[in-house]
Amino acid sequence: METNNKRGFIFKQYEAPYVSPFDKLFEIFTELITHTSGDLDEALDWLRQLDKEYKLTDENYTIDDFIEDLKKKGYIKDETKDDGSGGLKITAKTERSIRQQALNQIFGNLNRSGSGNHKTKHSGSGDEHTGEFREYHFGDGLDRIALTESLKNAQVNNGVDRFMLTENDLVVEDSHHKSQMSTVLMIDISHSMILYGEDRITPAKKVAMALAELITTRYPKDTLDILVFGNDAWPIAIKDLPYLQVGPFHTNTVAGLQLAMDMLRRKRNTNKQIFMITDGKPSCVKEKDGSYYMNSNGLDEYIVDQCYSMASQARKLHIPITTFMIANDPYLQRFVNQFTEANQGKAFYTGLKGLGEMIFEDYETNRKKRVK
Repeated sequence: METNNKRGFIFKQYEAPYVSPFDKLFEIFTELITHTSGDLDEALDWLRQLDKEYKLTDENYTIDDFIEDLKKKGYIKDETKDDGSGGLKITAKTERSIRQQALNQIFGNLNRSGSGNHKTKHSGSGDEHTGEFREYHFGDGLDRIALTESLKNAQVNNGVDRFMLTENDLVVEDSHHKSQMSTVLMIDISHSMILYGEDRITPAKKVAMALAELITTRYPKDTLDILVFGNDAWPIAIKDLPYLQVGPFHTNTVAGLQLAMDMLRRKRNTNKQIFMITDGKPSCVKEKDGSYYMNSNGLDEYIVDQCYSMASQARKLHIPITTFMIANDPYLQRFVNQFTEANQGKAFYTGLKGLGEMIFEDYETNRKKRVK
């Protein structure tokens, strides 16, 4: 008896995959930690307010249950404050989760093409296979011999009755050198980054955290250094990014560029670049005697000329500068155009939306070419 197996489609109402109450709250929690610059008490207060307004929890799982789970899972821990009182603080595990979430939010929006392994056009004894073969040369490592292709050559050249493998039968698979990149990310922390009713520092932090997570997980041979610049410039560690805050500072772009180039001079990689995120004009330089020259009114010729000089120096050192200007004032765009021309770098005029995607795409593009 024949059995007819019919195939078809069954349509039913979409059911969202199950997400535990902890995971639902944790995603909101890490977002709040970023916005509060690592202030755990404030983030938890915000979470409680959101719970009251949007009913995030129920009697089966409360905010207090969530806090206990955070402790058990190692995301927060008890601490003794300077005044002797007790409190809670986030751990390195939370910092890593925040970076991973930033990476998912930004990198997940990109349309990826290919496997993401980028190479230079230079062929040789690299570490990325091309699928093409060439004759074995003295000095090629034994681990690079294509065994199957070499055995095939031995059978063709010497016959199958009496197997013999000679040096002339050996072939190796060609490869490319993977390009390594040393990047310095400059973040403007002048007061204007929180002025005009717009939080600009939080998206900048998210981009930095996502870029750091991308490089450490996908391109571990690359390096990323992060510095902030206000009246002065100083480096910060990746783990400190969630706690980054804007200060009552002017914008000393020159100090930031000087520090960035000092960092890159110590790198052995051939490929070096500077990414600069800023929303304002340069308004401050530090004089040789240690005093500060400041002028927030328009573009000060004395200050911008020093910026152009730094751009030219970076060009001589083969360090391209990519500026991400998150302001749209025409006179500032003219300054950035001249700055970019002096460096022969690139400039993007963008708002906060799409900033992360732009930086990621540019980073990937730059890795595909070898900067000489």
